[in-house]
Amino acid sequence: MRLARRPGAVSLGAAVLLPLLAGCHRGSQQPTARLPPPPPVSGTSDDPDGRVVGVPSRPRPPAARTTPAPTAPAGSETLRGRPFEVETGIASWYGPPYAGRRGADGTVYDQNAMTAAHLTLALGTVVRVTNLANGQSVVVRITDRGPFVQGRIIDLSLAAAKATGVYRAGTAQVRVEAFSSPPLAPGSYPGGRWCVQVGAFPTEADAHQEKLELMGRYTGAKVMDFQGPTGWWVRIHPKIADHQHAAEVADSIHLPDAAQPYLTRTD
Repeated sequence: MRLARRPGAVSLGAAVLLPLLAGCHRGSQQPTARLPPPPPVSGTSDDPDGRVVGVPSRPRPPAARTTPAPTAPAGSETLRGRPFEVETGIASWYGPPYAGRRGADGTVYDQNAMTAAHLTLALGTVVRVTNLANGQSVVVRITDRGPFVQGRIIDLSLAAAKATGVYRAGTAQVRVEAFSSPPLAPGSYPGGRWCVQVGAFPTEADAHQEKLELMGRYTGAKVMDFQGPTGWWVRIHPKIADHQHAAEVADSIHLPDAAQPYLTRTD
């Protein structure tokens, strides 16, 4: 305990009492521990960092960043030169029922990526799709096969359909320009590997019966049946899997309109 001194001499009595008082004070004082101040209270104010306004806080370490799965947003693919193939026809789109399923190229279908299904373009081909009604276009990569509906030329992913205005309408007249396709794998056919797909049959029994008939007719071919999004299908893989032999098989099949043969690539 410190006593303030006033200017001037100190009396003798005061001089004698001061040490005694000081000694008594020290002897009666209880030791106290110095506690650190509590940490700042985390707040829920309008501050974008979640701090309490007016309460200082320490700089936060940078949050760990996760790398998103690679997708192909509109315009991210590089288009070089002139398109090597251009076609005009009806585009449709496919979404939630097929999300998470594997496409023809082996990748899992992501409806939010810029991809599409095509019957004849090589898997991995980069194309530009333009909605002729509004001029909106998008660049997509071919990752799947389809659409297996007469008169349609391309099936867009959900994201690509929204980017071109096809989503609400369901279908639209489009122009498809193919700009680049992946290099041929060793031992592959120069014009691609082709097969013939027949369907859609309403029941598995109908498809299986057609499979047996086609196996007897094309003894050197591999014939399989499977369930697709619109029914049951039969697929014929010719012994020689080029376009010419697949076209000959397709031309020799005469079935009702509900089960038309389609030529499609498998690579």
